[in-house]
Amino acid sequence: MKKKRILTAKERIKCHGIIHSFSTGSGAVGAGLAQIPVSDSFIITPMQIMMIVALGDVFGVKLSKSAAAAMAASTASLFGKSASKVIAHIPVIGNVANGVTAVSITELLGWKVVEEFSQQMA
Repeated sequence: MKKKRILTAKERIKCHGIIHSFSTGSGAVGAGLAQIPVSDSFIITPMQIMMIVALGDVFGVKLSKSAAAAMAASTASLFGKSASKVIAHIPVIGNVANGVTAVSITELLGWKVVEEFSQQMA
């Protein structure tokens, strides 16, 4: 079994900043566009792609936007947003649920990408 690489303090700080910034933005978009079906995906997906590219820069991994999009799509499909879509049309409750879901998926995606990029350096 391959030994897990531990992030340096500098890498951790950069990754936290990138992931939390994009997660916050995704949450705002998800909350704001909850009542318009699928509309948030047109903004959140490009944000997640930019996050992946930015995380790649932290580890010296150069990605094309299409490679980053593939990573985002595979993770998003694993975690899906179907639960929040059930109540997304209910004002306020739907906005909160959609925002929390967008933040959670973006955070999870970001840290999964960090793990993958970090292990490539090990």
